Amino acid sequence: MEPVTHFLTGACLGRAGLNRTSRYVTVAAVLAAEAADIDILWGFSGPVAELQHHRGITHTFVGAPVVAAAVVGLVALWHLARGRRKANAQPVRWLWLYAAALIAALSHLFLDWTNNYGLRPFFPFNPRWYAGSFVFIAEPVLWALLAAAVVMPWLLGLADREIGARRPAFRGRGWAIFALVGMVAVWTWRWTEHARALELLQTTQVTAVPATRVAAEPYPVNPFRWHAILDTPAYFQTAEINTHTGQIDSDPHADVLFKPAQTPAVQAARQTPLGRVYLDWGTWAVVRDLGPEPVPGLDPPSLPTIRAQSAVPASASSSASRWTTVEFSDLRFRYNFLGPGRPITGSPLSAFVYIVDNRDEAGTVLNGRAQK
Repeated sequence: MEPVTHFLTGACLGRAGLNRTSRYVTVAAVLAAEAADIDILWGFSGPVAELQHHRGITHTFVGAPVVAAAVVGLVALWHLARGRRKANAQPVRWLWLYAAALIAALSHLFLDWTNNYGLRPFFPFNPRWYAGSFVFIAEPVLWALLAAAVVMPWLLGLADREIGARRPAFRGRGWAIFALVGMVAVWTWRWTEHARALELLQTTQVTAVPATRVAAEPYPVNPFRWHAILDTPAYFQTAEINTHTGQIDSDPHADVLFKPAQTPAVQAARQTPLGRVYLDWGTWAVVRDLGPEPVPGLDPPSLPTIRAQSAVPASASSSASRWTTVEFSDLRFRYNFLGPGRPITGSPLSAFVYIVDNRDEAGTVLNGRAQK
């Protein structure tokens, strides 16, 4: 999920009762709920390294206890920096503080599992990606629930101050519990509808030939609407599902994507660092040879430079070297998730690599960023 959901979930976990066990619990829970995304710092090494390590070790059952410990360490430094507090201040119980941080860190893993990007919770022992695919990566319904739990106690506190009412020690517990229960209810509802969508795909003949595998990708807000992907030996076909009515809409012409040819350039691109990382993550990856098509953000390769750098002797090289662009995309994200009638301006998380003479890599672009 995106950071807003993680931060608000951490705040609600702290306010739901954990903050009664120790001072700083809510602060630790908020930080630990988002801390796993520190792996975005891999982006400084380039987009390929970022894709390779995003939702990596910090998003695992091995990494979560370490993440929680690091957050508690930061809180301890803050505690020491603040110095002595009032004698009647709530005591710091470090074991309870760590337990709260660990619960919040594990909530990050669960939230990320619910969407269709997925994560590898058992890495490094098991590198497989797992994805629930029943909640969109940004869900406004969850925002509303969690934000209400944070904002409403503050608004009610303003009213209490106006009338001179005594301020409670732990405000907002009921709202936080309500939001967390509401989140579980949304998950349960969406999980049920996702299972219903997959059942419809299994029992309805959508493609001309039986599909070898199917997937149902979520839309935000509406739990009855799903984007379906069906895989056949020769092509992919997409469809729109309404689980409320049981209707499946698919055009056998407009919604069919024939599987691209496995050209020598495609085979070479698969063996590049980008190709290996992308295909490890992209469970519905499509690799296409686009021909000599320039990619925005990266100049086409300079053939004399490429030939000069190649280990192949000049006499063995073709006198007319050619370059081509190979595209990597994932069908899980190639749909109009913002609503019907909106054109797809580009496939999110798409990548491109220049291949020269079906052999040499000459530049990479991932999600609009060039690899340095």
